[in-house]
Amino acid sequence: MGGFSLIHWIILGLFLLLLFGGNRFSNMMKDVAKGMKSFKEGMGDEEDEKRRRYDEQRRADPPRLPRDQDPIEVTPVRDDPTAVPRDDEAR
Repeated sequence: MGGFSLIHWIILGLFLLLLFGGNRFSNMMKDVAKGMKSFKEGMGDEEDEKRRRYDEQRRADPPRLPRDQDPIEVTPVRDDPTAVPRDDEAR
C-alpha cells in the first residue's frame, strides 16, 4: 500500500544498472563522493576562518580588568532622618 518492498528496490537497481551501465554508474557515484568531500572541506575551511578571526580579535583586544574603585553605595540616604517616608519610599 505504501512503500516499495525489497524486491522492488532490487529490480529498480538492476534496471538502473542496465540503463546506465556499470562503468557510467560507478563514475557518477565517484563524482557524487568528490562533491560531498569538497563540500565538507569547504565547511571546515569556513569554520577554521571563523576560529582564526576570533583568535585574532581576542589577541588584539585583551580583556579589560576592572579599575580599582570604591564600591557603589546602593542604599538610599535621606536628608532628614526624622522625616516621615513617602508612600514610594516606604516600600
